[in-house]
Amino acid sequence: MAVQTVQKASQNGTVQKVSQNGIGYSIVSLNDVRHVFAAAAPVSGVTLTEQADDALQTIEAVIDKHGAHGSIVHQAVFVRDVHSIEQCRAIMRKFYGSQMPATSYIPQPPCDGKLISIEALGVGQGMGEVEIDRRSEQLVITRHNGIAWIHAAQAAPTTSSCVVYDQSLCAFRHLQGLFEGAGARYSHVIRTWLYLGGIVDGEGDKQRYRELNRARADFYKDIRFLDGRLPDHLAAKACPASTGIGTEGRGISMSAIALVTDRDDIVAVPLENPRQTAAYDYASQYSPKAPKFCRAMAVSCGQYTTTFISGTASITASETRHIGDAAAQANETLENISALVAEENLSRHGLPGLGTTLEGLGLLRVYVKHAEDYPAVRAVCEQRLGELPTIYAIGDVCRPDLLVELEGIAFSSA
Repeated sequence: MAVQTVQKASQNGTVQKVSQNGIGYSIVSLNDVRHVFAAAAPVSGVTLTEQADDALQTIEAVIDKHGAHGSIVHQAVFVRDVHSIEQCRAIMRKFYGSQMPATSYIPQPPCDGKLISIEALGVGQGMGEVEIDRRSEQLVITRHNGIAWIHAAQAAPTTSSCVVYDQSLCAFRHLQGLFEGAGARYSHVIRTWLYLGGIVDGEGDKQRYRELNRARADFYKDIRFLDGRLPDHLAAKACPASTGIGTEGRGISMSAIALVTDRDDIVAVPLENPRQTAAYDYASQYSPKAPKFCRAMAVSCGQYTTTFISGTASITASETRHIGDAAAQANETLENISALVAEENLSRHGLPGLGTTLEGLGLLRVYVKHAEDYPAVRAVCEQRLGELPTIYAIGDVCRPDLLVELEGIAFSSA
């Protein structure tokens, strides 16, 4: 692998990135703790077991080298076949044993035709001490420097109802229960992933994604997110960063990250995009109850900021752009992300000196609606972003005319 070390301007700090042949990672040191973000597609193997082992061995080698052995705390496993998830779960349990990370199994086929690809987060090695509390394969807590990051994965509905509204409410309650079991409230959540099979399909006279949004709005109705950490004018509309994306099958699952700390120098700020209408202000034509999420969540501690970027598409104001052209949509989406993390936008939100550029991205997911658009979309991303650990997966986007959706994590320092 060829290593690319990105020396950014002083306000952005340094992110070391490595990426080649579907394998990549980023190394970021924040608050005296080294974080490793890795993405791996198998380079050998025919069966699911062989390909999974190849990808897992690659990620483990990266984490061992740059983090600490056994320090993977959160992973997303993308699989081609929804029916292979149970086999995949057994593979993961055997590989990790007692060091199982919080794991989501996402039925989205990898764009490169492989049976599996994996995104993983490792925490460890550095001046600060890190405690990893593994409660289950759905819940892992990391603690360092007076901060607790709670990773919850694969919350699914247990209701017998087949109605997507009921299933969504049940999944949100399952997620809430996971956090309560860790001593946290749902109001501590800063980032969610909502995976919905048949996302733009109809359900009677309704659309499945719109019904999920209705359930989310009702569930969030009385929750004051980040209470006590926000200016009064933001408190009423604060919501987590989020991705709502389609999967194979008809299932629903949810994952999330919560932040719990008593430190008064930790600031979590929901960001909106100057190029886009806030999702919670969308007109009723897009959903009977507007989607409750922010465009990104910036978590700042002293001179460091981590920005969790929500699922982002080729939308300006509230309208889809470049209909029918996946490459142009990818470009427009990157323009949206660039504006979102820019210094001007961070300053506007009360975080001066903590903005960045696309070079500040440390990890990327690219959801492509149609497999035939993958080469063109990948070419745009690689041309604009260079070496960057990236997962490319086939996933339907929340509007029929959207062909691409991107999300990621950006890092900056004063």
